[in-house]
Amino acid sequence: MFIAFSFSLQAQEYPEWQRLDILSVNTEDPRAHFHIYDSEADALTGEYQKSGNYKSLNGSWKFHFAAVPEKRPVDFYKTDYDVKDWDDIEVPGDWQLQGYDFPLYVSSGFTFKINPPFVDATYNPVGSYKRTFDLPKSEFDKNEDYFLHFGAVNSAFYVWINGEKVGYKEGTKTPAEFKITKYLKPGKNNIAVEVYRWSSASYLEDQDFWRLSGIERDVYIYKTPKSRIKDFFVTPGLDKNYEKGILDGYAVIDAESSRKNLQLNLKIWDDGKVISEITTPIVEAKSDTLKFHISDLDIKHWSAEKPNLYSLTLNLNDAYKTLMVTSANIGFRTSEIKGGQLLVNGKPILLKGVNRHEHDQYAGHVISHESMLQDIKLFKEYNINAVRNSHYPADPYWYELCDKYGIYMIDEANLESHGFGYDEDKTPANKPEFEKMHHDRIARMMQTNKNHPSIIIWSMGNEAGDGPAFIKNYHWLKKNDPSRPVQYERAERGKSFQEPHTDIIPWMYASVDYIKNNYLGNYPDRPFIWCEYAHGMGNSTGDLVDLWDFVYENPQIQGGFIWDWVDQGFVKTDENGEEYWAYGGDFGPDRYRHDANFVINGLVNPDRTPHPALYEVKDVYQNVAIKLKDKQAGNFTFEIENRFFFTNLNEYEIFYDLIKDGQFVEGGGPTTIDLAPQKKTFQIQAFKLEKGAEYFINFYVKTKNIGAVLAKGYVIAKNQIQLQEGSEVKLPVVAS
Repeated sequence: MFIAFSFSLQAQEYPEWQRLDILSVNTEDPRAHFHIYDSEADALTGEYQKSGNYKSLNGSWKFHFAAVPEKRPVDFYKTDYDVKDWDDIEVPGDWQLQGYDFPLYVSSGFTFKINPPFVDATYNPVGSYKRTFDLPKSEFDKNEDYFLHFGAVNSAFYVWINGEKVGYKEGTKTPAEFKITKYLKPGKNNIAVEVYRWSSASYLEDQDFWRLSGIERDVYIYKTPKSRIKDFFVTPGLDKNYEKGILDGYAVIDAESSRKNLQLNLKIWDDGKVISEITTPIVEAKSDTLKFHISDLDIKHWSAEKPNLYSLTLNLNDAYKTLMVTSANIGFRTSEIKGGQLLVNGKPILLKGVNRHEHDQYAGHVISHESMLQDIKLFKEYNINAVRNSHYPADPYWYELCDKYGIYMIDEANLESHGFGYDEDKTPANKPEFEKMHHDRIARMMQTNKNHPSIIIWSMGNEAGDGPAFIKNYHWLKKNDPSRPVQYERAERGKSFQEPHTDIIPWMYASVDYIKNNYLGNYPDRPFIWCEYAHGMGNSTGDLVDLWDFVYENPQIQGGFIWDWVDQGFVKTDENGEEYWAYGGDFGPDRYRHDANFVINGLVNPDRTPHPALYEVKDVYQNVAIKLKDKQAGNFTFEIENRFFFTNLNEYEIFYDLIKDGQFVEGGGPTTIDLAPQKKTFQIQAFKLEKGAEYFINFYVKTKNIGAVLAKGYVIAKNQIQLQEGSEVKLPVVAS
């Protein structure tokens, strides 16, 4: 009764940002992330910024800050509203890191009283953004459509073009697009954006990170012909023997009714050469969904160890000319649950992962391409092969890098309601009025990122209770993308929601004893992978070796994701001009609760310099293990294990140093061993050891060649083994 009454009132009286039933106004349907090119040659470069179809709106905007909605400049969107005296602000950017407002950090719980859909009325800042942009008459084409793209805006916003209201969107970490053709004119145009720090959307964005706001990712305009490729989804897989390639997929075409003889040409390219091609006519006059299937392809598989990519181009044309071209990098691989294990290309891989928040020590949630590439390089250097996008979809460039360099990914919906608790009568997952919000976030994640081979698992969210919202969205994901497993950590953990709706058991921080007592033997059809474990705060990860001994002993335990990757500190300057990393409580008024330095729990500092814990991670996560199995009369037998799944050990070289009483005696190598993935071999080495001396042998496994990230001679694994104990050394007695 009360809920129905309150929603009746909000429908009559409240704006979109204070409602649960309106998530967007006038937005385009979510689609795969891709760009528009004029030719296949351009599409193969991926340099969409150089295209005449693209206009960036990043850069300097005029900005006004209001502490509460009532003090915002209501009419600022009008074309004659003068903003020349407003401040300048950089877009993308969080305004708290540009001199306005203050960052807040809580690990869970809200910064306002729980009363959905309402938020704090006494302090809810609004940022008003405005700028102009030019569309030269020579470039403006009425026969084309124009779309406005926002990569991410936190947490809800309205947009106007040339004084006319275009639309509204909430939900922070997935794109919002608006068709703006009818609002534009040749020459100078005016755009205005009104952003609310907190909104009804904030109730599902209660993640363990800094609470910031602003336009956080790229803003741009792109144009397409009236007949266009609206969306496409490809699933490059393998045949039942995991050998030949198969490509299944579809493309959604939005066509003019007057356009005749339309067809879609699909090509798969390998190093500039076409290896497969099909052309499909478009039958429907207005729109059509074209399905395609290609089999028996001679291809190299994609994995984190061997990230082989191919280029796919889609060319929409008629009998006379090309209308539109787009492209994607694709990788042929499978991801499935069989026999209670997660298999990639038929192999029960192990996920040696970390959780990664998007964090920059200066810019907050705005991450540069250079910073993302730095993370990838560090992952590769420290034997990290997997990432969980915690707890929201990442910047589009992050997916490109994981595809290119080879990182297994769990992509996670921007969905956490931790502050409500998990009780069935409290969690939004069990409230019908929140179901639409849950679906919007999960569907947008999947629709936006569905073409990336690095994504091997979808996650429906984090710490958001359980209920019908997740059960329904599990089935929606399995129907709309049967090519990937789906997980959710809280699934099936309440008494009322036991219908299976997670393909993986991902219990966070479960101890070995807890797993033995509650998982082993109870879930023969589902693997166990920690979505979070080995908390990285302080002098940490000492327990990692014991956890991984347990992993190697149990085939259904397939790894996990350390919490977490980077310390989320911000650079601040003290009274002496010295810089330091600030954390929760270092900003903002005392009336706001905070969780202090709990935000400083990564494996690297905010500037990405490693903590000591990261060296332990590299050692435990390494893919080559060498052990002493036997020693007789100076002959030492070493067991060498190749823990890779797709890489022969002959791609690396093994060296050793013999150490006597702490001093180098002799070295050996390089030795190359032909050892298939997941196999062991034995090597016998003879050493003459002096009696009474202590001996160790240090093995080093190094890269043989220059790689995409690692230099030639980089040490990917090392093992130290004691060959002989030294004689007891008697220390001289010192008189008291």
